[in-house]
Amino acid sequence: MTRPRDARWPGPLALLNEVRRTPGVTRADAARRLGLGSGSATDITARLRALDLLDEVPAPAAGRGRPTTQLLPHPRGPLVAVVEVRYEGWRCALAGIDGRPATIAAGRHAHGAEQQVVREIADALRDLRHRHGHRLRAVSVSVAAAVRHRHLVRPTTLGWDPTDLSGILPDAATALVIGNDATLAGLAEARGGAGLGAGTVLHLTVEVGLGGVLVIDGVPAVGGSGTGGEYGHMPFGDRSRRCPCGARGCWDNEVDGRALARYLGAASPDDPRAFALDVLQRADHDAEAAGAVRSVADALASGIAGLVNAHDPDLVTLGGLAPLIRTAAQPDFDAAYLDGLMEFRRTDPIPLRAASLGDDGALIGAAAAGLDVVLSESGLDDWVADLERPATTGTGT
Repeated sequence: MTRPRDARWPGPLALLNEVRRTPGVTRADAARRLGLGSGSATDITARLRALDLLDEVPAPAAGRGRPTTQLLPHPRGPLVAVVEVRYEGWRCALAGIDGRPATIAAGRHAHGAEQQVVREIADALRDLRHRHGHRLRAVSVSVAAAVRHRHLVRPTTLGWDPTDLSGILPDAATALVIGNDATLAGLAEARGGAGLGAGTVLHLTVEVGLGGVLVIDGVPAVGGSGTGGEYGHMPFGDRSRRCPCGARGCWDNEVDGRALARYLGAASPDDPRAFALDVLQRADHDAEAAGAVRSVADALASGIAGLVNAHDPDLVTLGGLAPLIRTAAQPDFDAAYLDGLMEFRRTDPIPLRAASLGDDGALIGAAAAGLDVVLSESGLDDWVADLERPATTGTGT
């Protein structure tokens, strides 16, 4: 196949990104949003079809007017393998350029089983390479651990040693993207979830510990080495308590199931998330559980206020257990949040909104991060170059 003449990427990229933002968008709507004339939209779409990037199908009839088409991922178009490693298990999904991941493999793991998990994921990815050939452009990984220069440097939540995940790649030609799960969930919420339309979004999620990210104009602020957003390790807690991360006074230890266990005089739970869910369910009829939840809600809300004072976001989105903690102790939570804000903020406090993507937030965010690489100018140049080569691996179907 020959690349269409004068197929420069700015216009095509804008159209591809519109399909990412609004899967199933009609060509007419996409052209209107991008300020394209009908002829330009037709020409760009034809170029992208010739490159196996977009497909067009008749749009559902919508009353009178000229019929239009829907823009969809091409059936032979690029794919991103999306991997999520959580506290208790992992899953692997596949996403096209619309960023909708569909799970194709999953497994559970015990703490400290990093080598087994790496082998199982690598097997799943090799199978995807065999089935889809050059269409598999990137592997994007979401993991419940601190990520620095694409290495897991603090996977203590998983019970792992520091781990290099590059061994999961099916071959050296496949791009690898690795991110913290809370960071990627925040990316997803900012671009297409509860934070959609806000310029600066602070996302925080409570699972086993607390994580988050500041997303500015759709771009996560992850710092120089990728470890930005480790909010759970800010010293908002008891300075006499040493965190497994090595620091003292980490906020992590004040807001999850481990904190609830301390307030209830229970041993540190093997599964802090499950323990927290049980306590939250009991809080409406058990005074001791309700008191523990109020203490955790106060610690969570006070820390959020501090971050709002520091970052001045347009919106805060709350994921994981955080919305449940807020709801279970709403008066205490709201009072602690307002009390922690600088005085000028209290008359019009930054809104707090529950995340809308649920347990799929990190998976969707990982798909988005992978597509950022695949649908960059260099990524598209590589795609075109591969189209022009005879297929050598996989079925390509």
